[in-house]
This record gives sequence, structure tokens and C-alpha cells, in this order.
Amino acid sequence: MSILLDQTTPVIVQGITGKIASFHIEEMAAYGTKVVGGVTPGKGGTVHLSQPVFNSVKDAVRDTGAKASLLFVPPPFAADAIMEAADAGIEVCVSITDGIPARDMIQVKRYMRRYKKEQRMRLIGPNCAGVITPGEAMMGIMPGHIYMPGRIGIVGRSGTLGYEAASQMKALGIGVSTSVGIGGDPINGSSFKDVLELFEADSETDAVVMIGEIGGPQESEAATFIRDHMTKPVIAYVAGLTAPKGRRMGHAGAIISAFGESAGEKVSILQEAGVIVAPTPSDIGATVASVFAKAA
Repeated sequence: MSILLDQTTPVIVQGITGKIASFHIEEMAAYGTKVVGGVTPGKGGTVHLSQPVFNSVKDAVRDTGAKASLLFVPPPFAADAIMEAADAGIEVCVSITDGIPARDMIQVKRYMRRYKKEQRMRLIGPNCAGVITPGEAMMGIMPGHIYMPGRIGIVGRSGTLGYEAASQMKALGIGVSTSVGIGGDPINGSSFKDVLELFEADSETDAVVMIGEIGGPQESEAATFIRDHMTKPVIAYVAGLTAPKGRRMGHAGAIISAFGESAGEKVSILQEAGVIVAPTPSDIGATVASVFAKAA
């Protein structure tokens, strides 16, 4: 069961004719994703990798019925592309683009507030791995073969640690319902809380693996939501236990600047909310397995 994407979801790719987009489109199509076209301004009316190319998202939605968009637009133009998707009626937009200026993302967040919540496009990312429903469809850059269909949701800021969790779980015979990479930037479209809310409402997700890291308040906000609203087990790992304060580490959002933003503080806050925390990355799969062994 998917919370965002399944094999029937019609997907377009913004920036479809670029080198990186072209590689991943072929991977997505081979996996089973229903790719129906793409957008590259100035190249409308052409065909790329058997897909029709349009000048605008509005044209693509009108002619293909697309409901979701995967965005590979370069950073200087990515914010405009996201807002264009929102105006065209796209329901879910996954932005892979890394390096979008924080000021541009503030503009995106403000722009999307003009829409009522029930009509507002759901943005995943930017700077994320994307979304995959194992065995059905994927929108992103993840290696699809490491995901086994199942009933455990994954949500994380780190794409590679999300891959690691899925791979460990597959080795133990544990499958994934949906995996969502929310991205590592300080300002992103969907938070841990947003995705946890979707998993909590999904009847075919039994538990959730949440992968956090240093910097920002998202894990602490997620802990409050878990404590007050989650009925399903949440297993977490927080990267950066040895990271020093004040030094930027990896992701643009991975810098400790306030209480509750270090990995150790986040672990304590999550544990107080009832979250089971894996001690190391190599223990994520085993921790998930132990939770279900105790339940049985």
C-alpha cells in the first residue's frame, strides 16, 4: 500500500531532457512507474525516451492527466518549477534538486499557502532521494532492487541511510510499504510529522522507521506528534552522535545551533516519546525485527 504513489499514478518529469533525468527515467519506467511525459521549456512537441515533451506543466497535465511530478530542474530555476507544478494542479511533487537557495524555498513555502490545505500540492524534498512503493512504482534516484514489498514505512532525511535500512530489512525478510526521503535541506516541503501522519492513517503500514540527523527541530517536533498521536511503533536512528556543535556536517541542514538539535539530544527526546532508537546504522534492521519479535 502506498501513501503517495502507486502503479496507477501518472507521473511527469520536469527537466526530462537532462542527462541525469534521462538516466533515472529509464530506471523508473523499468521498475513499473507510469511515466506519461515531461517538461522542458522550448522543447515542447518533441519526444524524448519515448515520452512526449511539453513546454509547460499545465500543458503536460492537460494532455496526459498527470497527478505527480518528479523534478530534476537546476537550482536557479527549481523554485519556479515547483510553483509552476503547484499552479498546474499537480498533487505530489518530488524535488530531487540539490542546492536550491534557502531564500527560494521560503518563497515556495509562502507561495503554496495561497492554496487551501486540501487543494495544496504536497512537496517532497528538495535534496531528497524520492518516494518508492516497492513492487509498484518509484519517483526518485533510489536503487529499486533493495526494497521488498511489505508493511513497514520508512521516512528519512538521509537517502543513503534510507537505502541501508531497506537493505537490512530485506535481508531479514521485512518489507516496506512506502519509503519517503524528505531531504536534508533546512527548509523542505514535507516534514517528518507530515509523513508520519500519512503512515498513521495507512491501514497497510504496521510500523515506521524514521531516520533523522543533527540540525533543525524536525525530529523533536516528530517526537511530540508520535507521543500524542501515533498508535504504531516507531523505530528511529539519528545520525551524527559524534558531530561537534557549530560545524556543518554533510547536508545543508546538518548543523547544531540550539538545544534539541544535537543527535544525543534528539535521541533522548525521541526515547521519552516512546520511540525505539537503534544505536548504530548497522542495527536498524535488527531493531525493527526485535520490535516485532517482542510483539509476537
